[in-house]
Formats: sequence, structure tokens, C-alpha cells
Amino acid sequence: MVDVLPLVEARLSTALGEPDARAAVTFLGTDRIEVLRFREGDLLRYATLGMSAHPMTDPTAMLADPVKGPRAELVLSVRAGLADTDKVLRPLAVLAASPQVEGLIVTPGASLDTGGPLWPGAPFTSVLVGEPGGLVEDLELDDPMDPVRFLPLLPMTPNEAAWKRVHGAQALQERWLTQGTDLRDPARRSVPLD
Repeated sequence: MVDVLPLVEARLSTALGEPDARAAVTFLGTDRIEVLRFREGDLLRYATLGMSAHPMTDPTAMLADPVKGPRAELVLSVRAGLADTDKVLRPLAVLAASPQVEGLIVTPGASLDTGGPLWPGAPFTSVLVGEPGGLVEDLELDDPMDPVRFLPLLPMTPNEAAWKRVHGAQALQERWLTQGTDLRDPARRSVPLD
């Protein structure tokens, strides 16, 4: 069986450059999750490394398939220098470990709750999982393994998360677009929702 993590790290480096920092978190009963930080001008990108080591499996399945199933890593982009966003490492690692811990399959359009601010003083306590393929291309793996998808995370305020539960991910993304919301602003306010 192929170790996908070196391939994933190579794909991230090809797309984002060399990481300028990395941290690792291990939760009881799970594999180690690393979070890599990439700097590009005034942007910081945080990418998980470790979530894709195993396929995500349906929690109702009797047996977890060790080869087949969706694989993903998470990518968060924020503007540098406006908040202490490096403290996002642990919440990101928690989100990346959720498939192993909770048997969760992370898909575009899903909301992931961090149970607290993404970083100290952040107005965001959850993220919306965006569509893959924009910033980092999918990483194709040998059959029968599914490709690794790099899922962008879009920070949501509690009001936005509640509104999304009622109206859906597409409606929230359209609201952000029509309002010209800078989703990379770590100190942005909630988009008008009335």
C-alpha cells in the first residue's frame, strides 16, 4: 500500500511553495495531523497533512475499507498581520482528525464547527467547506484509491452558520459574492443576512 502523505506534501509544495512553518498534533487514538503554513505575499495559507492517510468511511458501514473511499486535506487562506491566525493550528488539526474520531465524511457544502474561535479573538467558530480544485489540484492516486481533494475552508460567523443551516451553502456563498465579502479577512464582520 502506498504512503500518500509524501505525495500530498509534494502536491502542496508544488501549488503553494515551500512551507515556512509546520506543527503536529496527535489526538488519543488517531494518527498524527500536521498543519503546514505557506506564505504568499500578504496571504497565509494553512494546509493539513495527515487527514488523507486513510479514506473517510461511512459511519454506518460495518467495515471500514482501508483503500477505497474519499480522501481530503483542508486549506485555509487568511490575510497576514491582521490577527494571531497561527493559533488556528489546533482547531484545524481537530477538524482534520474528525473523520477518524467521529467517522465523518467531509464534503463540499458541509459546515464544520470548531467549538470555539478559530484563533484568539476570531469572530468565526465554524467553517464552510468549499469546492476542491481551485487552489490545489486533486492528487490522483493509483486504482482503486480515490484522489486526494484539497478542500478550501471558508470561515463563518455564528450568524452566518445559522443562516446557512436554513438557506444552504449555495445561498450563503451567493450572499458573500453579492456583498463583495473578503473571506480572507481574519477580522471581517458577518455579511448582512436580512
